Amino acid sequence: MDRFISFDGTGIAYQVWGGPSPLPPVVLHHGFVVDATTNFVAPGVVAALVAAGRRVVAPDARGHGASDKPHDPDRYGEDVMARDLAGLLDTLGLDTVDLVGYSMGAVVAAIFASGGKGVRRLVLSGVGAGVVELGGLDTRAMPPAEVAAVLLTSSESAIGASPAAPFRRLADAVGADRAALAAQVHAAHRTPIALDRITAPTLVLTGQDDPLAARPEVLAGAIPGARWRVVSGDHLTALRSPAYTPALVEFVTG
Repeated sequence: MDRFISFDGTGIAYQVWGGPSPLPPVVLHHGFVVDATTNFVAPGVVAALVAAGRRVVAPDARGHGASDKPHDPDRYGEDVMARDLAGLLDTLGLDTVDLVGYSMGAVVAAIFASGGKGVRRLVLSGVGAGVVELGGLDTRAMPPAEVAAVLLTSSESAIGASPAAPFRRLADAVGADRAALAAQVHAAHRTPIALDRITAPTLVLTGQDDPLAARPEVLAGAIPGARWRVVSGDHLTALRSPAYTPALVEFVTG
């Protein structure tokens, strides 16, 4: 695992797999709470891409995994993470990539790709109409205040009663810094993204039972030429659907 120092002094960890390829590297940006290993290595996404002859790069977002974890909300937000992503590409000397984002990472990827250059193929996963209608993750399905509260509480009864309990259980399972995660919740992106400026061919790939990715066709319809596909699973299990990784690999290998 390597690191670079981003624009504001935050250390960002990243991993690289695979050898040289005639196609650009595939950059994978994970979702909230987890890290690149949990989100993309464990379900077999990285192995499948490498087997298809691709070089793969995956950062751990600030506040997650092996990256620095400040507790100040001013150091967070998907727009800030998109600047980290730009710094990673600069560090590696990459002008063009295939970009895959899951959940929070999909919002980061959409912001980055709306810059209109540097992305050959784009996959947005774990998100749906909320990106269009709210400018980020669908807070109608999971209110941010509820997520922040369950991350920070010491009450087992409060955790058990919260609809956001899966986020707390996952954070505890991966040993996450819950104060850093709460800071990201408070800073999450909530302004319009210029989706109509995305020029890369785009696939919206979601789980059919994922409440945070409701109506993926709305997101696909807001991006010129985008297509959408639904596989089995919810927000935490769609990545392990038998159809998920083949659909992703097929799209970015085209």
